[in-house]
Amino acid sequence: MKRIALLGMPNTGKSTLFNRMTGASARVGNWPGITVELLTGRILLGGDMVEIIDLPGMYDLHGFSEDEQVVRHFLHDNVPDLALIVLNATQIERQLSLLLQLKQINLNMVVLLNMADEAKKFGITIDTAKMTEALGIPIFLLSAKYGAGYGEALQAITKALRYTTPGMAEHLRDQLKSDNQIEAEMARVLRHSVQVPARLPDNLTDQLDRLMLHPWLGLPIFFGVMYFLFQAIFFLGQPLQTGVNDLFTWLRDAAIAPLLAILPAALQGLLLDGIYNGVATVAAFVPLIVLFFLFMAIVEDTGYLSRAAFLMDALMAKMGLDGRSFVMLLMGFGCNVPALMGTRVMRSRSLRLLTMLVIPFSLCSARLQVFVFITAALFSPKAAPLVLFSLYLFSFGTAILTALLFKGYLPNSEPFVLELPPYRFPTPRQLVLRGWHEVYHFIHRASKFIVAGVVMVWLLTHLPPSAAPASADTLAGMVGAWLHPLFKPIGITSELTIALIFGFVAKEIVIGSLAVIYGLGGEALSHSLALQLDWVQAYSFMLFTLIYTPCLSAIATLRSESKDNGFTLFSVAWSLVLAWLVSFIFYQGARWLGY
Repeated sequence: MKRIALLGMPNTGKSTLFNRMTGASARVGNWPGITVELLTGRILLGGDMVEIIDLPGMYDLHGFSEDEQVVRHFLHDNVPDLALIVLNATQIERQLSLLLQLKQINLNMVVLLNMADEAKKFGITIDTAKMTEALGIPIFLLSAKYGAGYGEALQAITKALRYTTPGMAEHLRDQLKSDNQIEAEMARVLRHSVQVPARLPDNLTDQLDRLMLHPWLGLPIFFGVMYFLFQAIFFLGQPLQTGVNDLFTWLRDAAIAPLLAILPAALQGLLLDGIYNGVATVAAFVPLIVLFFLFMAIVEDTGYLSRAAFLMDALMAKMGLDGRSFVMLLMGFGCNVPALMGTRVMRSRSLRLLTMLVIPFSLCSARLQVFVFITAALFSPKAAPLVLFSLYLFSFGTAILTALLFKGYLPNSEPFVLELPPYRFPTPRQLVLRGWHEVYHFIHRASKFIVAGVVMVWLLTHLPPSAAPASADTLAGMVGAWLHPLFKPIGITSELTIALIFGFVAKEIVIGSLAVIYGLGGEALSHSLALQLDWVQAYSFMLFTLIYTPCLSAIATLRSESKDNGFTLFSVAWSLVLAWLVSFIFYQGARWLGY
């Protein structure tokens, strides 16, 4: 099978092109360094199946960041049949140097000048025919976002695959020309094929940045945007959630229960009260999760998160971090795993470790499911968005506290460099891909962790057979009673304790396990929790869930990225201790105040 590698600097639209070519849903965000692993997809080109590989962004073949090393090692060990070099046409003067470096290692390549639509708005004119003649490489203008020029580029890619890569020397760095030679060749190519206005026109980006990057108004605007996002999610998502919940309830009563009536009672209980109730309760929150990521996709792709990183850099520097660390915290809102992997763009090991220590405190989508369920069950529609917003503030607060406490042990002197891309808006296609990606992610996890988790919870709450289901005599009751002295001071009941234990595997299991423990699903479970818990207990439970250990996948990623067992164990232990302390202070403080 032939192999095509996508190469280019960060923020050139490689992942957008990858999605357009493969139909896959690689993560696309408008900030540098978003692609941190080797994403692959397969397509049919010219009658042959071809593998497309989206490599991390790199600025220079001389670079020392881990992403740049990943690219160099890949090119050395896995020479692609064709390299697609994706450059940002609006920054052609700066990005041409990487192309000239790659040209020296004899890759079979096609160059795609992406964001041609933006270059046109800036008045930048690129004569691709003259540039092709000057460099001896096929060069095409393209808008991967809107598809303009894609058909012509695809034909050129298909044609280029007929030729073989000439082959590269064993040591890439030895072949590179000096910086002076590259600068001279850049000047020659740009002089003959590119026309850039003497002064780029004022545009919406400049006007918006005067407000969004204001030293006093910038941060309040950012937190206001995030609060509005949560309000919109609850306003639009709750009717959808109710509809999905009603659908699952009707399906159980009308079809599933009668169909399983012929089975033994124990097996019926496992399938209905265990697997079906657990999965259905979690599935009812998929619309809210999808909405969250659709809104976040808009915020990300506009380029606003890069501005947030810029605004936060001064504050993060006082904590031993930088703006990139803040970006990774924001990425952790989706999932801690890619955020942990994203720290590869940092050269300083101390900065990487400190950033990896704070990322697990990000309120990821799995935790979001738990919080949406609890807030909808115990808080009014007006209070729910405020409660959720406060949990995001606690998420930032615990990360800041951790960084302040441990920055002295992990000092950092690496300078912070961040590119501020122009404001953009995602296309409907990108939004659909993001929504589908989150639904697929849920289904993928449901087929593993959630189903396995609710089955385990059902067994613990129904064994030994002589015990009444979910009673103190079951295995789950015994575990809950044993741990109760530890969790009683923070207001967490035995039933919630069992859910937290399974949440260590994956936070998605928490809601499903509650459905199994109480033998209820959907609104019935919500009503039962509302009767048994007050708001102080519920909030303490959510605080503990927010802060305590991330899922096993995140812990495994933390170990693989840090390559340090001691650091990984410390991270897990610290999150458990901090979770208990924060919940204890809140719960006991609220009770002392009379709540």
